[in-house]
Amino acid sequence: MSVVTRFAPSPTGFLHIGGARTALFNWLYARHNNGRFLLRIEDTDRERSTEAAIAAIFDSLTWLGLDWDEEPIFQSHRQDRHTEVAHAMLDAGYAYLCYASPEELTEMREQARAEGRPPIYDGRWRDRDPAEAPAGVDPVVRLKAPREGETVIRDHVQGEIRIANQQLDDMVLLRANGTPTYMLAVVVDDHDSGITHIVRGDDHLTNAARQTQIYQAMDWPVPEFAHVPLIHGPDGAKLSKRHGALGAESYRDEGFLPEALCNYLLRLGWSHGDDEIISRDQAIEWFDLPGIGRSPARFDIAKLTSLNLHYIKAATPQHLAGLVRPMIEQCLGNTFDAAAEERLLAVIPTLQERVKTLVELADNALFFFQSRPFEIEPKAAKALAGADAELMGRLIDALADTASWQAADLEALVRQFAEENGLGLGKAAQPLRAALTGRSVSPPVFDVLAIFGRDECLARLRDAWP
Repeated sequence: MSVVTRFAPSPTGFLHIGGARTALFNWLYARHNNGRFLLRIEDTDRERSTEAAIAAIFDSLTWLGLDWDEEPIFQSHRQDRHTEVAHAMLDAGYAYLCYASPEELTEMREQARAEGRPPIYDGRWRDRDPAEAPAGVDPVVRLKAPREGETVIRDHVQGEIRIANQQLDDMVLLRANGTPTYMLAVVVDDHDSGITHIVRGDDHLTNAARQTQIYQAMDWPVPEFAHVPLIHGPDGAKLSKRHGALGAESYRDEGFLPEALCNYLLRLGWSHGDDEIISRDQAIEWFDLPGIGRSPARFDIAKLTSLNLHYIKAATPQHLAGLVRPMIEQCLGNTFDAAAEERLLAVIPTLQERVKTLVELADNALFFFQSRPFEIEPKAAKALAGADAELMGRLIDALADTASWQAADLEALVRQFAEENGLGLGKAAQPLRAALTGRSVSPPVFDVLAIFGRDECLARLRDAWP
């Protein structure tokens, strides 16, 4: 059997972190089995579905590297097919017309609650003749669900789940206005797409039983299920924005690498021994459904940040330069020339060992590209004010006269100057840093000197000590 999985988001907002993990698991399972991964946009809620949300889903999946194998399916375009299946079930006796009014349904639910019973539909039109229908009432189409026995779900994560059929009512397939319900549309679309495995959150577990009854009524093969426990916050509560859980695009905007986010989401509920750092190729090779745990995973922004630090350290300067260059250009309000591009490639190795996000990397690199005069931070201004102007002038002259402009030689020069003048190295280096960068914290000042080059450094230093 060729494996076919799908990701089926509703375009009513951004791609949240749980949805991103669901997409990743489905993508990996398809790739692991040399199968196909499909994308379906469940946009039947026309009032809440937006083009902006659809675009955000496409953009986020593309950023995460989760490519789909066919043109996306839009559920709203398939309403005729959903209706066709509902009428086929009517003709075969597996569905019926229900003329119960909204008032009747409300009374039915209230009475059930008062008697301590589940507030489900009581089947009052299940075996009645439609000729008895009241005038002016548009019927819904309901599934004639089995009333005896059990519906069994054999789940790759949850194990065997048995639900008594008496707990499942005759659900609506077509509304009174003729539009299909989510339950019907999902089953029809999954069947027509040849979906073999459905990997989704365990909040859909009851839906799986209801949907199985539709498959069985149509004599269609039932896909294999894997219902994954939901993601919780560090406190064990349902994951929310207060735990740091944002849309996938927000993590991109905050400077996380897609490799880091995917690695983190992979380990959020799935394991392969004690492995923590897992490449995309390894994930495809190792991923299988038995590796998914039964307990809810806990989202930890600190662990995600730590993974991001690892992937930034491991990245090539060329790769990181391509990611941070647009951020720096946006701050500067202009585009890089060839010299700035070369400088960026020289800057990144001095920074990537100590930054946790691309945003931090771009911010720490920004001063290398700011034109004179530039803003001096308060702490840096204090360092400048506390420096001996006469000594700094002589140090600038020594730097101007040196034959070598390599970091190691510049460090040796400054150290010797400091010793000869009875200074600690910091008394010389910190004012240099402040004058060159406008900041009190930067990469090693001798690397900064080497990257800027002789002319730019002397100009910045003479701005501070004319």
